[in-house]
Amino acid sequence: MGKTALAIELAQRFDGEIVSADSRQIYRGMDLGTAKPTRQEQMLAPHHLIDIVVPDEPYTLANYQAQAYAAIDGVLARGKQPFLVGGTGLYVRAVVKGLRIPRVPPNEALRAQLALENGAALYERLRTLDPDAAARIDPRNVRRTIRALEVCLTTGEKFSALGRSSPPPYSITQIGLTLSRSELYARIDARVERMMTDGLVAEVEALVAQGYGWELPSMSGLGYREIGEYLRGEVSLEEAVANIKRDTRDLVRRQYAWFRLKDEHIHWFENAPVGEIERFVDATKCEALNARPGRDTR
Repeated sequence: MGKTALAIELAQRFDGEIVSADSRQIYRGMDLGTAKPTRQEQMLAPHHLIDIVVPDEPYTLANYQAQAYAAIDGVLARGKQPFLVGGTGLYVRAVVKGLRIPRVPPNEALRAQLALENGAALYERLRTLDPDAAARIDPRNVRRTIRALEVCLTTGEKFSALGRSSPPPYSITQIGLTLSRSELYARIDARVERMMTDGLVAEVEALVAQGYGWELPSMSGLGYREIGEYLRGEVSLEEAVANIKRDTRDLVRRQYAWFRLKDEHIHWFENAPVGEIERFVDATKCEALNARPGRDTR
């Protein structure tokens, strides 16, 4: 069972609502490539922070954190159980750890200026200004490097202040799902094939027709980037599909390593039946309620 199906099962079992922690599912009109829960799935349990911005609308980690806390507080106020669900590690960490995020709005002129520079040069510049931030950023991730530089250059403060935290007033249980490598890859390949059958090419064509450019962060996401290469005639459709599968495997490996490295409090389940996970959540929920009458999120 994948995380979407499990989240819905748990939300139904515990009278809960789902708060998305996926940095791609925030975009309207980007459904297939982001593996967004279908309308039918969203009707099975209330979902939050899906389809909240258009693909060319700036959206920061600070925006997400504030909206996620508001959504969680709203769920709790209704007497329901919130479930934070998604694979964007920084989104999850911002909420669970209460990261102190520099409230610096996007500076498009500065970003455009920095984007003219070589990615390696930008990374070296960041290492000079904020070595701690550079150590936490993949040198290949030019977008995050530019954001870190933007904060440093705009405020005169280090982007690594992001690492400081003030944990939120919630009782939190974290669950991670994993599979054997062979089964995981088989599921990835099957999902990509479903995306293609369901119309991923048409979805990307529609976004381009609406004027969304390839340079946008949203359009550089997994699936959209590779289909873009096909639509521009740079690769065949067969090559584009193979590249999506390859890049998805790479992303999943990095996500798994990131969560393993960043958070030792995650309880991992490999191929566990949903009943086993339900019993675990039920037990930890009871422990939290017995320990203190605090606020509770999953």
